[in-house]
Parts: sequence; structure tokens; C-alpha cells
Amino acid sequence: MSAGTWDEKMTVKEVIADLRVASSTFYRWRQLGKGPRSIKLPNGDVRIRRSEYERWLAEREDAA
Repeated sequence: MSAGTWDEKMTVKEVIADLRVASSTFYRWRQLGKGPRSIKLPNGDVRIRRSEYERWLAEREDAA
């Protein structure tokens, strides 16, 4: 995977599609501080760095 792809910014739609969870679940995780670190843009949109998403997933795997 190239460095550019690794730091790609993912949308919430892309993350929830990959996880196969409802958007309400993802936003609840964010509210509880249990979701991946995210970036809130000035227009209110949320982005997640792919590297942060992969790190967060790896942590969940270790906890399973």
C-alpha cells in the first residue's frame, strides 16, 4: 500500500459500509469515545484517516 493511500481520508459512509454497521451505531461509538479518531471539517462533515481506521481495527482484534 502506498503512503498516499495509507493516509487517505475516508468518509463515514465508507467506514460504515466496510464495518457493515448502521450509521447510528458509528455515531454512538464516536459519542462514547469508542470509535476511530476522526477529523471534523468546518462544514460539519467527518473524515477518518485510513491509517487511524486500520490502527483502530487492529486494537479491536487484539481485544477480541
